[in-house]
Amino acid sequence: MSSVRQQDFLRRMPEASNDLRQRRSFWHAIHIDPWLLLLLIILTVSGMWVLYSASEGSLRMVQRQATFFGLAYIAMFAVAQVRLSLVARWAPVFYIGGVCLLIAVLFFGVGAKGAQRWLSLGGFRFQPSEIMKLAMPIAIAAYLASKTLPPKFKHVFWSLVLIAIPTVLIIRQPDLGTSILVAASGIIVLFYSGLSWRYIVTAFTLLGASIWPMWEYVLRDYQRQRVLTLFNPESDPQGAGWNIIQSKTAIGSGGMSGKGWLEGTQSHLNFLPESHTDFIIAVLAEELGFIGVLLLLALYLLIVARGFIIAANAQDSFRRLLAGSITLTFFIYVFVNVGMVGGLLPVVGVPLPLVSLGGTSLVTLMLGFGLLMAISTEQRLVVNK
Repeated sequence: MSSVRQQDFLRRMPEASNDLRQRRSFWHAIHIDPWLLLLLIILTVSGMWVLYSASEGSLRMVQRQATFFGLAYIAMFAVAQVRLSLVARWAPVFYIGGVCLLIAVLFFGVGAKGAQRWLSLGGFRFQPSEIMKLAMPIAIAAYLASKTLPPKFKHVFWSLVLIAIPTVLIIRQPDLGTSILVAASGIIVLFYSGLSWRYIVTAFTLLGASIWPMWEYVLRDYQRQRVLTLFNPESDPQGAGWNIIQSKTAIGSGGMSGKGWLEGTQSHLNFLPESHTDFIIAVLAEELGFIGVLLLLALYLLIVARGFIIAANAQDSFRRLLAGSITLTFFIYVFVNVGMVGGLLPVVGVPLPLVSLGGTSLVTLMLGFGLLMAISTEQRLVVNK
């Protein structure tokens, strides 16, 4: 009797194994990480749900966001099919092209609200600095991966030069928030490359020493005012402190469970500025309370965790550095926005990723996730051989 059962077991094993391989081969064939895709879909649907309330029930705005999401997902699927070796080979072209576009903004850029950050081509307006959020980590990862790791001093130096050029050009627009994110995406690659602690300590020392010169000669008057307002928003409640005060009021009034969807007063009565972009999480906090914010942050953390898993299992240095930078930079987007809305960081105009209304920023983020998908599926194909 036992021998019969053993034979039945052995006969069934190949069938189960084949089914498992077929399920895996489907995701490999389309180069998609199913867990990451599922988390992104949940986040984007949740984002449009919050946006509907933040825009006071504007179907036009939600439809516009849905269109951008459609384009972003198409871009993500397209990039996921690209071989990473090809991306590494074309990294210098991406970087140089992005820098050239930033230079073009200085001469031919379109201005709005005192800033010149956009280019207009054929009636389509886009922000080249968003492109550098992706071109920067690709370029630095490709450069360092071609060298011996941990990097030597000269490689660290040239990496910092590559990081500084687009950062300075973006600051000139001016766009402090985006310049910080672009610089961070390159510095994170350096950190992941096994940078020596003496370099890290030296960097923090130089950063501390540069605070005063940056305050005096780099930051503009309104940017200095934003920093000062962080410590005492009540000093100018009708001016620079208005955003932070109203944001804190919205967050505090939501309590534990919130006032209910579409029932927020701060955003619907126009007290909360930029409620559908930079301060959209304050709308969520007022209507769904602490529980709603906690669920959203948990979703972000799951995406970040999945990204780190992909980075840890990457095949080589380039893929590992790129995946780690994309993931940690995404975390920084969330951290800066939440800290800004909560009054813990200065207001620097960083939207909440995949929730705030956006166009170019959405596509850029999803292109990054497309690269993560490509890294994930390439790694699995090698393991399964």
